[in-house]
Amino acid sequence: MLLNQVASAAGGGGSANLVSTPAQKKAAADAIEKHLEPDTKKAGDTAESTTSAAVSEFSGKDGEGWDTSPALKKAHAVWERQVKGLMGRLGSEKSALRGTSLLLRNTDVGVGLQTRQSSGLDKL
Repeated sequence: MLLNQVASAAGGGGSANLVSTPAQKKAAADAIEKHLEPDTKKAGDTAESTTSAAVSEFSGKDGEGWDTSPALKKAHAVWERQVKGLMGRLGSEKSALRGTSLLLRNTDVGVGLQTRQSSGLDKL
């Protein structure tokens, strides 16, 4: 990107298909809700059970377990926080996608109402 020249006739950069329709936003939010969130939760639940089994297996019944057990437990705790963060982010993105159309419509209505207000000069 050069800042010392006039933008081309097609525009000043960015993607030509950056704009999305309300239907595309709804489809993206639905994909998050119907696929990404449940699949991420399912993967997290699967990892939870298999990791717990591995931690138990490596811990040793006599108190003399492998070092792998606490390391695996610690790594899983970090991974679990990351999955929770991802789930939160997916939820936020879904809400933002669904709220954008409403926000833009309300903004348009508000601007329309402001521009239609009569001024004191209209009464003269």
